[in-house]
Amino acid sequence: MVNRLTPAVVAFAVSMVLLSTSAHAVDPGFCRQYAKAALTQVRGGLSSPACGGGLQGARWSTDFAVHYEWCLGASFAAAGTERDARTQFLRGCASR
Repeated sequence: MVNRLTPAVVAFAVSMVLLSTSAHAVDPGFCRQYAKAALTQVRGGLSSPACGGGLQGARWSTDFAVHYEWCLGASFAAAGTERDARTQFLRGCASR
């Protein structure tokens, strides 16, 4: 028996691939804003004597490209998690 793919089945398969890919692809415009916001958080942390010493790793990079390039390969959820992690750290050290 020969299996044939109908146009409807092919269209469905293609749409599922596109939907699954776009669920993880982040818009470059979003990533520009994400990177700008990350740098604002980093600068805020660096300006605080209570926070500055704890800013380590790529999350606290002063390089726009580090945040932007990371964002391009991340999901919206991962970008939100990173933003929230910086926010929580800054709130914690600022209250000391």
